[in-house]
Amino acid sequence: MSIWGKLAGAAAGLAIGGPIGALIGALAGHYALDRKRSDESATKEIAFTIGVIALGAKMAKADGRVTRDEVSAFKEVFKVPPGEEKNVARVFNLAKQDVAGFEAYADQLAELFADDPALLRDVLAGLFHIAAADGVLHPGEDEYLREVARRFGIPEAEFSHIRAQFLPEERRNPYDVLGASPDMDDASLKRLYRRLVAENHPDKAIARGLPEEFIAIANERLAAINEAWEEIRRERGI
Repeated sequence: MSIWGKLAGAAAGLAIGGPIGALIGALAGHYALDRKRSDESATKEIAFTIGVIALGAKMAKADGRVTRDEVSAFKEVFKVPPGEEKNVARVFNLAKQDVAGFEAYADQLAELFADDPALLRDVLAGLFHIAAADGVLHPGEDEYLREVARRFGIPEAEFSHIRAQFLPEERRNPYDVLGASPDMDDASLKRLYRRLVAENHPDKAIARGLPEEFIAIANERLAAINEAWEEIRRERGI
């Protein structure tokens, strides 16, 4: 089931406080939510989705404008089904108007998924996808995402690794995309590449509990990893 169906069926019963819970509560005033209790999986998916929407909305202010490309990228991340656009827009607009700063959302997601750092990396990847959709990663967006990563507990090296996957192709350093060093030997690079492919495979993303709408980001990251490996393999004659 799409995340929006789960939101409609269970969100009002979620035991989530903080700014994410407040957004869900505000949305309940516009959306016909029933009072069924959500299972743990749905709770995770809904918190994940609302958190990414909120951080995406806050990021819209980072470069002072929202481009059509960024809006389109946002829709790509969540594959918004027909008839649900208004509800998604409500969450986005509520988050933009919310007095809570982006730090509060980042901190709450970091707490909710403290035992699942891979999901926090997925959140960051989704935000990079939106930010880079217009072909430019603005300094304000870069700084914003760096601070989100810091609050998620993502090390600088890993931040740079994720960031490199979403830069325009002409600006990508293939070693940065893999999180590798040019002085690594061929065998070590092969092992790293195979590990990254396994970790970023869409099936793994689904197993981690990502909403189905988010799988496109896993495919994008996997494509960047494969392209980087092919470039390195050609250069080295592997």
